[in-house]
Amino acid sequence: MDVNIKSREGVYIAADKSGSKSLDFLYGRFAGRLILLLLTRRFVSNIVSVYMNSRYSKHRIRKTIEQSNIDLSEFESTDYKSYNDFFTRKIKSGKRTVDMDAFSFVSPCDAKVSAYKISENSSFYIKNSYYTVSDLLGGNNGLADEYINGYCLVFRLTVDDYHRYCYIDDGEKGENIFIPGILHTVNPISFGKYKIFKRNCREYTVMKTKNFDNVVQIEIGALFVGRIKNLHGRHEFKRGEEKGMFEFGGSTIVLLVKNNIIDIDSDILTNTAEGVETLVHYGEHIASATN
Repeated sequence: MDVNIKSREGVYIAADKSGSKSLDFLYGRFAGRLILLLLTRRFVSNIVSVYMNSRYSKHRIRKTIEQSNIDLSEFESTDYKSYNDFFTRKIKSGKRTVDMDAFSFVSPCDAKVSAYKISENSSFYIKNSYYTVSDLLGGNNGLADEYINGYCLVFRLTVDDYHRYCYIDDGEKGENIFIPGILHTVNPISFGKYKIFKRNCREYTVMKTKNFDNVVQIEIGALFVGRIKNLHGRHEFKRGEEKGMFEFGGSTIVLLVKNNIIDIDSDILTNTAEGVETLVHYGEHIASATN
């Protein structure tokens, strides 16, 4: 499956295709799907995590930088002790600007975003796969019903993205709810084969925000992701404050927003309708509070 991405200026961006041949085999061939039965298990991810946190993984860093054209001048350190140390690198102050306008709804991360309207039966489609909000929330129907006719915003992070994420507004959050699962890739090639956002392990929290009512944020693990690392349990937060990070692998953040709360920028809605993702950055304006 081709991945179509546009910048906010409407320019098509070449997708990073490193590893695409391996994914084509794993998801497109019977033998590959047999191997996936093993690779998507948590214990395999744990083994990979040990390796990625060791000094023996350092040799992979240079290849990733070159394949994904990563500009290391944006980051605080280049003396990485392991691949995971590189993957969770912290960006320099001032390299990401968080829009502090109270009525500006911002992206929690660097990612490729799509926006889906949630129907009256609390369902929506992502890449031709049918989901319900309850699927994402592990069967929490009561919470899911609060988001009928609202929006589901999907932020897909790839290896070249900054893998730390922030709070989108001032407010307070509840505890993190972990939903166990397996670990498929979040590359769109897998979407037609498996209901990724229903099957993958994930963690969600309800954020009582100052300007956008209660927003649910869901972090979804992916193939070989060591773990979702949220920094807080119950917590009073500020817009732009770091919320957490993903360790090695691609990953996804989903935001659920209630009906009549935000007006999403037209380019994002148009792109999504055309099957195109929109490139956004940590703290960038993506919607406005509904008047």
